Amino acid sequence: MKIRMGMVGGGEGAFIGAVHRMAAALDGEIELVCGAFSSNAERARRSGSALHLAADRVYTDYKSMMKAEAALPATQRMQFVAIVTPNHLHFPVAEAALRGGFHVMSDKPATFNLDQALKLRAIVSETGLRYGLSHAYTGYPLVKEARLRVAAGDLGAIRKVVVEYPQGWLADRQEDADNKQAAWRLDPTQAGISSCMGDIGVHAANLAEYISGHYISAICADLSALVEGRNLDDDGSILLKFENGAKGVLMASQVSVGEENALKIRVYGEKGGLEWSQQEPNTLWLKWPDRPTEMLRTGADYLSSLAAVNTRTPSGHPEGYLEAFANIYMAFIGQIRAAENGTALDERSADCPSIKEAVRGMSFIENAVAASASNMKWHKLPNY
Repeated sequence: MKIRMGMVGGGEGAFIGAVHRMAAALDGEIELVCGAFSSNAERARRSGSALHLAADRVYTDYKSMMKAEAALPATQRMQFVAIVTPNHLHFPVAEAALRGGFHVMSDKPATFNLDQALKLRAIVSETGLRYGLSHAYTGYPLVKEARLRVAAGDLGAIRKVVVEYPQGWLADRQEDADNKQAAWRLDPTQAGISSCMGDIGVHAANLAEYISGHYISAICADLSALVEGRNLDDDGSILLKFENGAKGVLMASQVSVGEENALKIRVYGEKGGLEWSQQEPNTLWLKWPDRPTEMLRTGADYLSSLAAVNTRTPSGHPEGYLEAFANIYMAFIGQIRAAENGTALDERSADCPSIKEAVRGMSFIENAVAASASNMKWHKLPNY
């Protein structure tokens, strides 16, 4: 049976809602059955109609949706909700869903602030329900391969991590050009205390921890609003210390003119290094001091079983952003099925961003902002 999904947010004019829907639908394992797509009632109804949902399963607010869905027979109601609203609504929607008995898949960052993230962790623990977070870049097959190669000791002890995420779409004042996506990301009442670090820097930090296998333990940050008149950062550079003693550099920018979505990571150990780029995701480079650089390719027989199970097409056929996003969804619904059937998680389902990454992400964002505003060089990043 398909897993039944609801959605809050993601109506007309939204970007990430459509991405979530396409990713969730890709493998034919999830069915969108209901939604509260907008705080504007008419826009919500139009959005639901465009998605061919029954009128009585299209709601005008998330509270009504949780109540009405919970009242339906267990075989009809949604089993989980995808939260794709601006940041300020992530926590109240997630809390309402969990209290109503529904699993949650949330867009990142998980909450508006760290205090909410810690409260959310307590609610997840209390309810025993599944919580997933859409750190989609960890869904790429070769990112998973990189993580496993590092964990196996192929590179030796990790010494250095360099991760960068430059974009150029906010190099001018898009928030004044009727750009909905820019407007809410640069509005402190909706985005929180950070734009650049909250939107993309947190992805870079998550990827650094995921591949290296080590938590970031301290940061030295310099965040800026380089476009005049902005209240939130649109650029930042951060020095990193990792729990194992490794050092790192993180750069994130939304004002790097000409850049699209150029997330890239390099990890260096005692014996070798690796490099992966989101804009060329089918290639992973392994670098050695005593032999030629190796090029690993998605879909090849020499990759791990985890990379293989997250690959859908034969070698040479690109596996891209939607497929990586879909891998997060497949891992998440694997957790739902395991929870409902009382079975153990398989390798794929066990590898899904969770409430742990949610808390760490909010801790990174808040500490990056605090560190940038401080004259103290290093700020410890608590391990929650």
